[in-house]
Amino acid sequence: MTIRTQGTLTGEFLLSEGEGQISRERIVVAKGDALPAGQLLGTLGTGEYAPYNNTAADGSEIVTAILYAPLPASGDPRPTVGIVRLAEVAEARLTGLDAAARSDLAAHYVIVR
Repeated sequence: MTIRTQGTLTGEFLLSEGEGQISRERIVVAKGDALPAGQLLGTLGTGEYAPYNNTAADGSEIVTAILYAPLPASGDPRPTVGIVRLAEVAEARLTGLDAAARSDLAAHYVIVR
C-alpha cells in the first residue's frame, strides 16, 4: 500500500481576501525548486520573487508576497500569482513563517490567524 501526503492546495491558506482580486498580483518567481502554495516570498533586486530567507541579504529576507498556487521546479523564471495585500491567512498553511515574517506581512495588511 502506498500512502501519499497531499500538499497545500491552491489558495488553501486563505481565510479571506479583499473584494474582487485586490489582494492578488501577477508576479514572477525566480528559477529554482518546486514551491508549495502558501510559500512566503521576498522580492529580489531583479524584481523577481524568491522563497523567504530571513538570513539572506538579497531582498528575500523581507516577506512581500505569499505564493497562491504550487509551482513546479524550473530552470527559468516562473510567472504566477501572489497574495500581496489585504488578506487573512491560516498560520498552519504557510511555509517559512517566523516572527519577522509575521511583522512583514502585517505591514501589507496580511493578517496571520
